[in-house]
Amino acid sequence: MNTPTPCSGSSLGLLFRQVRDAMWARMARELADAGHDLSFSQYITIKKLAEGSQGASELARAAELNPGAMTRLLDKLEARGLLARNADPADRRALVIELTDAGRRLWVDVNECGARVREQAMKDMDADEQAQLLALLVRVRDNLTAYGA
Repeated sequence: MNTPTPCSGSSLGLLFRQVRDAMWARMARELADAGHDLSFSQYITIKKLAEGSQGASELARAAELNPGAMTRLLDKLEARGLLARNADPADRRALVIELTDAGRRLWVDVNECGARVREQAMKDMDADEQAQLLALLVRVRDNLTAYGA
């Protein structure tokens, strides 16, 4: 195994960007090969909704979109029959967004695409190496997002 050379902060940031871009490029290919026409933001939105109903603000934060862009994205997914917007029983001014049956069926297939991408990304790493990589990435993220950092 090659021993990585230490990198400067800018090359570390570049490496993170390259990994993120490679993950999404691979995911886009997997989705296309499976016949799904989804953008990254649509994928993130469906993934969050698969965890349970959400409000538009939470979805916009997760997909890193402004509220107007999220509304347009939701319009597109709703037109495809993948989600429904319903009145929030606790707040008449708010909507609760949830996947429809068609959206849940899509998620099952899309999630399998994601599993194949994750498997490819971790190829040739044993379980301990995979766990260590994830733990280190969580630490880096937490170091950079900690209060006052």
